Amino acid sequence: MVDSGEIVEGCRLPVLRKNQEHEDEWPLAEILSVKDIPGRKLYYVHYIDFNKRLDEWVTPDRLDMKKLQLPKKEAKTPTKNGLPGSRPSSPERDPVRKTVDLSLPTATSPSRGKTIPTTKRKAESVPLATVSLPTPVPSLPSSTETTQAAVYPAMRDTNTFAQKCNTRDEHEQVTSLTTNGTARPLIPSQPGRKRKANCGGTDEDSQDSSDGIPAAPRMTGSLVSDRSHDDIVTRMKNIDCIELGRHRLKPWYFSPYPQELTTLPVLYLCEFCLKYLKSLKCLQRHLTKCNLRHPPGNEIYRKGTISFFEIDGRKNKTYSQNLCLLAKCFLDHKTLYYDTDPFLFYVMTEYDSKGFHIVGYFSKEKESTEDYNVACILTLPPYQRRGYGKLLIEFSYELSKVEGKTGTPEKPLSDLGLLSYRSYWSQTILEILMELKPDNGERPQITINEISEITSVKKEDVISTLQYLNLINYYKGQYILTLSEDIVDGHERAMEKRHLRIDSKCLHFTPKDWSKRGKW
Repeated sequence: MVDSGEIVEGCRLPVLRKNQEHEDEWPLAEILSVKDIPGRKLYYVHYIDFNKRLDEWVTPDRLDMKKLQLPKKEAKTPTKNGLPGSRPSSPERDPVRKTVDLSLPTATSPSRGKTIPTTKRKAESVPLATVSLPTPVPSLPSSTETTQAAVYPAMRDTNTFAQKCNTRDEHEQVTSLTTNGTARPLIPSQPGRKRKANCGGTDEDSQDSSDGIPAAPRMTGSLVSDRSHDDIVTRMKNIDCIELGRHRLKPWYFSPYPQELTTLPVLYLCEFCLKYLKSLKCLQRHLTKCNLRHPPGNEIYRKGTISFFEIDGRKNKTYSQNLCLLAKCFLDHKTLYYDTDPFLFYVMTEYDSKGFHIVGYFSKEKESTEDYNVACILTLPPYQRRGYGKLLIEFSYELSKVEGKTGTPEKPLSDLGLLSYRSYWSQTILEILMELKPDNGERPQITINEISEITSVKKEDVISTLQYLNLINYYKGQYILTLSEDIVDGHERAMEKRHLRIDSKCLHFTPKDWSKRGKW
């Protein structure tokens, strides 16, 4: 029998957990950390091939010691800076990062006799429209490597890199730690310096040391995360519980709040200005002085109890930083950056007699060279599975329509974000196709570009969605869209459940030309 004292960081073994059906299962897990508390040990485990939000502290009785895999006995792998790795090697760790293949199904030829035009809509397979595709046409059905890779990249659990910061006074707000909703690596700024390699005496890698990235703040660009700064500290949740208004939230991931706050059982946030405080008494004292009852910035949409506020990351920097720190607790697929100036934040709220309560938000770059209309998007856990996610997505495209542009979210999307966008794109495109009317007895016709212009969804996203739904077929020398009865019925059922919609008449938004504003 293996003694629990032999279990060290990097070991792998089966761990008992409950699945969604509340049944016992023993998935393989990796030990990330071990801590001693009076009378017993606790182990922080990451379940292999599971999302990091499921990571947790477990007791020894949940470990299957008989199948313990010890870390490989080998020299520490040096990092690109020549420093030793931040954790022991794990068994069977492949140096090549594995990704999940999310290739979408390619269109198949229609079954014989099922695509002949018919006046009945509820046919098993109804040829809805002849579709004109952008050139080169012949490459479309087999172009999953290009179009789909751009829209549905291989998803993976990327880890954000963060530096430990010096402990601060309990009431001092972090002004240098932000996510741009969330973006690029977190590096705390210090007086007189734009970036610093080590903060708090840590030996972690810094992005401005050897990988050729300039130290000056980046004004635009991609928010894509990678694992080159993977660190054991940022792989572990550091906040146990957050109290935000009437809700208590259990964070899913690491967020770089000041280290002295990570030992508290509950972190208290003002639900209007999002300032973080160490105790309920501090929060109560803060509320007597906080005049906000809604997010700062301009209210650009209101219908019923739902409102949207536009917040400039430069004009309302402290709020933007606090929002990003909160969002980082639930976003793991983007890394951190300390400058919010290049970003706009659109916060969705729900109104009651006490004020405007934050439901979710999305951020976008003021200037995007790649037509991104969303950098990061989040619905807070208490409001998930209620239609607010699609409402945020619909609002982002409504802004793109006013701007006269097509847009796309920045990749990679999180697992939940990918599901939401796939669902929104599918429903939006099917809604248009279902409304097409026959022209002089002939099948209705529509082009990919026309769908893109109507919806403001980028052309590549339209193509990939049609391929994902398997609607594109090649028939008698041309591409046609064929809707099956199952797709029609499924779409009608989904639209019956979708009660929250954006009313463009309630939007009061004037787009700005940020390229003509030197420093915004």
